Amino acid sequence: MDALRTDEERFTNLPEFPFAAHYIDIPAGDGELLRMAYLDEGPRDARVVLLLHGEPTWSYLYRKMIPLLVAAGYRAVAPDLIGFGRSDKPLLRSDFTYASHVAWLTSFVFDLDLRDAVLFGQDWGGLLGLRILAEHGERFAGAVAANTFLPTGDEPASDAFERWRAASQAMPQFAAGFVVGRTCTPRLAPEIVAAYDAPFPYEEYTAAARAFPMLVPTRPGDPASAANRAAWAELERFEKPFLCAFSDGDPITRGSSAVLARRIPGARSFAHPTIVGASHFLQEDKPNELVAAMLAFFREAGL
Repeated sequence: MDALRTDEERFTNLPEFPFAAHYIDIPAGDGELLRMAYLDEGPRDARVVLLLHGEPTWSYLYRKMIPLLVAAGYRAVAPDLIGFGRSDKPLLRSDFTYASHVAWLTSFVFDLDLRDAVLFGQDWGGLLGLRILAEHGERFAGAVAANTFLPTGDEPASDAFERWRAASQAMPQFAAGFVVGRTCTPRLAPEIVAAYDAPFPYEEYTAAARAFPMLVPTRPGDPASAANRAAWAELERFEKPFLCAFSDGDPITRGSSAVLARRIPGARSFAHPTIVGASHFLQEDKPNELVAAMLAFFREAGL
């Protein structure tokens, strides 16, 4: 599998980002290896909070949350999904499938031997994380879902998502910083926008960012639909602590919190907070409020 690797110089002196990068090699699926980058902060023997980003971000999204979690005694692990951040970026869009992303992230969880972790997934971090939670629930002590879902294509996608999917394919050059900035409140500073652009120096680096919107199941027969239905069957038996922490300003995932809270048994014992004043990327908009909600949940659940 041919892949690009973003020059490390593009990640130097990024604002509010003092964290060291770590790397592991995972199977690409064709006999080759791909390098996957991640952040790993906090005590080695503390409970892991696995922070999964989505489209078109990278672990930089968690720069404000990581110190708060570490200060509370947790170990924060935040990978860059393949195709994003410092991780390798396969050249061909056909290299990216829902199944391949699940396999790559599963390899990451097993290679780091994460156990009794708490999953946190937003956007595609949830689309992938909920699959892994369903398929390898023994690795997790609980989970937090934020502005995400596990679609099967059996229900129509929202108009907001359809608009985003069309826009993601139409823009002449994929501009990650612009995409993130448009959905944040308040407006991002230029240097923060540039940090979200850092992984993608040229258009050929953006195959994953271009592919992700088209991989979301929107019809019953889409490639990932059957596997996601099977995952739902497992999640409907998942009794470990589960929290929904959605924002009040995300049109793409509006309504998904109630569905997750109703269908997942582990969610039924908890009050699910709404993060007020945040849009899709609530980690950027309201990190303090989001972490406060997570820590309250951890205390209540004994995590």
